[in-house]
Amino acid sequence: MGNGHANLVPYQSFACADGDLIIAVGNDRQFARLCAVLDRNSLASDPRFATNPGRVVNREILVPLIAEAAAGWAAAALLAALEANGVPAGPVNRIDQVFADPQVIARKMQTRISDRDGELPGLAAPIVLDGRRMGTGKSAPRLGEDTGAGWRQRSAHLK
Repeated sequence: MGNGHANLVPYQSFACADGDLIIAVGNDRQFARLCAVLDRNSLASDPRFATNPGRVVNREILVPLIAEAAAGWAAAALLAALEANGVPAGPVNRIDQVFADPQVIARKMQTRISDRDGELPGLAAPIVLDGRRMGTGKSAPRLGEDTGAGWRQRSAHLK
């Protein structure tokens, strides 16, 4: 289902004119407000879409209609309109936008991990317990490196 949710519709990413947004409608009132923002009020009163179970059954009809409406918006403008109307949404950021995000900067979440190929930028988990950030500080294993002898070699330091 990609970024979609199995039991909630619409709850996935949508392409806007200049970027993508995740729209996370969790109930029928939020769906009605989404429809109002998108100037598609008829969708909220359509019996196929009026309730979440109906939207789940009719996902393949509804999602393209929402996508078409979202495509005409600039992502920042749609995000602001959704937030102002109580519809959960958030941007899908490019890597440069992630590292420029005020929360990422304030929480010092950009990392650099030494790897066999040099130093790699990364994003740390936001979880900090007792002043220590969670994570391994290691790069992801290469294919097969975490099985058999490769795994034993990499995990020897954990004992």
